[in-house]
Amino acid sequence: MTICPCFGFKFHGALSNGCQQCGARAVGEPLPRPEHELPSYGRSLVLAVAGSLIVLVFVVETLIAFFQHSPHSYGFWHWVAAGETAAWRLKWISVNVMFATFWLGRKLYRSIQAQPDRFCGVKYAQRGLIASATIVGLVALLIGVTVPARLQHRKLAKEAAIRAQGYTIELALAQYKIKYQTYPADMKDLLERLPDPDGSLTAALSNIDPSTYVPSADVAANANEKTTRRMRGVAIRRASFAPTDDPPSGGLSFTNYRLRLPGDDKITGTEDDWIVRDGMVMKHSDVAKGSVGSSVSAGALHP
Repeated sequence: MTICPCFGFKFHGALSNGCQQCGARAVGEPLPRPEHELPSYGRSLVLAVAGSLIVLVFVVETLIAFFQHSPHSYGFWHWVAAGETAAWRLKWISVNVMFATFWLGRKLYRSIQAQPDRFCGVKYAQRGLIASATIVGLVALLIGVTVPARLQHRKLAKEAAIRAQGYTIELALAQYKIKYQTYPADMKDLLERLPDPDGSLTAALSNIDPSTYVPSADVAANANEKTTRRMRGVAIRRASFAPTDDPPSGGLSFTNYRLRLPGDDKITGTEDDWIVRDGMVMKHSDVAKGSVGSSVSAGALHP
């Protein structure tokens, strides 16, 4: 394969016979290579600069994270925490760039080693490659160490969201009980008979199964309530006072309730469900094990 020096046309044959495209011919033998050639330092410079930039980026991110969270404490673990934060910040873009730079750096370093007479600065190239590999390994280590804690925090965040949903419903049920002296017979009564100006109650009831709400009544409590209502009715008629909110018809006052909330899988009836019962939001697994009841009893015995 011969390349024409005029236009770069490639053809098979000798240049002395003329280029097949432009007709240019060689006028003499090619010049001999110089006796002494200076080695190139370009590839070593690329590796050294790339390693320095990677180290600089990681150090700057670590300093920013450190002074954002603990500017007045210089303990070792504070620096470790800052490094973990920097590693997570660099995980999407910079980590990919770091790995690509390290991969290309290895190829350049191997080419330098294979031709030491053409390339110089092997020590600088080696230091740059070591710096790149160190930062890449350090970022991977810091991310790997914090993965269990991150997963635990994510789990706690999901549990907190479910608890917030349960307490929103529990607050609405308590308001309903105060207003009507009974818990609702159906979850639809909460939206129909209670105001919801910010839409929080609607959002809390959006993904639950209404059939999992089970109200119950205490017969002794209902008997006492009927007696109390009859006595209060006499006093009310004598005072000529008419209440503005009439209790729901039916004559039965619900004193307890039980509601099941879906867990992380968003499916009701599984082991990760949550139970809202009489003002408490609990995991279904804890209720099944009896740990909630034992803790409540212990709290009652030891105030």
